Amino acid sequence: MRIYTRSGDKGLTSLVYGKRVPKNDLRVEAYGTCDEANSMIGLASSLLEGESWEGRASFLEQMHRVQTILFHVGAELATPPDKEVAWKLKKEHIEELEKQIDEWDQHLDALKQFILPSGHRASSALHVARTVTRRAERLAVGLVDELANPLVVSYLNRLSDYLFVAARYVNKELGGEELPLNTEV
Repeated sequence: MRIYTRSGDKGLTSLVYGKRVPKNDLRVEAYGTCDEANSMIGLASSLLEGESWEGRASFLEQMHRVQTILFHVGAELATPPDKEVAWKLKKEHIEELEKQIDEWDQHLDALKQFILPSGHRASSALHVARTVTRRAERLAVGLVDELANPLVVSYLNRLSDYLFVAARYVNKELGGEELPLNTEV
C-alpha cells in the first residue's frame, strides 16, 4: 500500500465513509488536533526511555491506552453526523481518566499556586499534549451539534486534566522541579 494517494492535492480529504471536505474543515481541524495531542503523548512516553521508577510500566501502559482511545476520538470527529463509527467512546473511558487522576493526585503535593510547564522533559511534553488537547476540545465544541457522540467533548476536557496531573506525577517520580508562577512581573 502506498502512503501517498494524490487525492488530497487539491485541498480536499475524506471523512470516514468517504465524504470529501476541505482540509481546513472544522472536523478535519478537530481530528487533526487530536492527532497532534496523540503525537505529543507519544513523545512524552519516548522521553521516559531509560528512566526508572516503580510505576513506570503501568504509567506507559496507561499512556498507550489513552493514545488508542484518543485515536478513536479522532475517528468519531472524522465521522459525518448521519453516520456512526463501529467503536464508540463510552462514559467508562472518562471514568478511567478520573480514577487515575484521583490515584496520582494522592501522591502529589496540593497546589497552592499556579505552576509553569517545567521539570522533566517528559513532564514538559505532557504539558504540551495538555494544551493541544484543550485546543482539540475547543474545536470539538464547535461541532457539538453535529457529533453523534456528545462524550467526545467530555473526554477531551477530562483528558487535559489527566495530562496535567500526569505531568505533575512524572515530575514527582523523577525529581523534576515544578516552577511556580511568579506573580510579580
